[in-house]
Amino acid sequence: MSCPALPDGFDATDPDLLQSRVPYPEFARLRQTAPVWWCPQRRGVTGFDDEGYWAVTRHADVKYVSTHPELFSSTTNTAIIRFNEHIQRDAIDAQRLIMLNMDPPEHSRVRQIVQRGFTPRAIRGLEEALRDRARKIVEEASAAAADGSFDFVTHVACELPLQAIAELIGVPQKDRSKIFDWSNKMIAYDDPEYAITAEVGSNAAMELIGYAMNLSAQRKECPAQDIVTQLVAAEGQGNLGSDEFGFFVLLLAVAGNETTRNAISHGMHAFLTHPEQWELYKATRPSTTAEEIVRWATPVVSFQRTATQDTELGGQKIKAGDRVGMFYSSANHDPEVFENPDVFDITRDPNPHLGFGGGGPHFCLGKSLAVMEIDLIFNALADALPDLRLAGEGPRRLRAAWLNGIKELRVSHG
Repeated sequence: MSCPALPDGFDATDPDLLQSRVPYPEFARLRQTAPVWWCPQRRGVTGFDDEGYWAVTRHADVKYVSTHPELFSSTTNTAIIRFNEHIQRDAIDAQRLIMLNMDPPEHSRVRQIVQRGFTPRAIRGLEEALRDRARKIVEEASAAAADGSFDFVTHVACELPLQAIAELIGVPQKDRSKIFDWSNKMIAYDDPEYAITAEVGSNAAMELIGYAMNLSAQRKECPAQDIVTQLVAAEGQGNLGSDEFGFFVLLLAVAGNETTRNAISHGMHAFLTHPEQWELYKATRPSTTAEEIVRWATPVVSFQRTATQDTELGGQKIKAGDRVGMFYSSANHDPEVFENPDVFDITRDPNPHLGFGGGGPHFCLGKSLAVMEIDLIFNALADALPDLRLAGEGPRRLRAAWLNGIKELRVSHG
């Protein structure tokens, strides 16, 4: 099915496109004219032996795919919609060990164990420590700005998510830079500035998994009062094996670090380009702010599923084995769900965005932690750097196929 309103060759997973912008105008045309649209691709260009995927752009349809894992599998081709074209199939299949790429009942088993670390009590237990860390991060950024502008991504947005992960699973703070480096290498293989090959990214993933497995082994030998001990110390009694814990930490490094980092970066840019919202935030600190930042940023542009059987979606016949792309960035601007969706409004309520997923088994386990981190860092910024402003031409975007990433955002104050 063609969509004549789109430019020739349009593909919302094209990393060159996403390096320049999120294609909101094209998403709007798709929602109106072809909400479930076949996007043709050159065979193998995404690492998959097929000739394209179905692009799902309406809020309701993205939710439907998300909540029907019996029809749409995360395991068959993983949730990542586009790999480097040189990736080998066995490297894709190896990623099925990550919870993101599991289907029930295996996903249900692992998630039931892992969610022990994300109970309301566990998250509340981190709040005071993370509040102090947020204040310190902003104070250090303020000092860095004394000589002029500074990079908001490096000095502010990166730090709290990394420290939160370290706090959550007991990684020594001195090792957080390793997590940052490994995480960057795993997701930056499409960006030539980083000169990261798929092999380097794969090696980084293995180093991170090895680090986590060593941490797991230490806790089995010498239990501590932390989440690692809860997850691994009694293997065989409903806990994670060392390898499972390793893949869990790998997921945290991306899902709990990259996404929150980019939400914070986009949120700051949104505030500084909508100064009336920054003034409103500083004056009233609405509790709805973090959710609107996530809707506006939508750090994960898309994930995919693979049809397990012939089915129908949005009036289109989907064949078993077809890949189906869920475009959260489009769903979060669906005017059937959001009034004035292209307006950044920190008082938006209700806000049924899909920035944490479309529901179902893969709804973001760390939502409460991410919301807390966003709230804490912007409160600290409003207190210590209320006159922050853009310096330079704006954000430098990451070249990536499925992440809405910011590499650099120059800001100044005073």
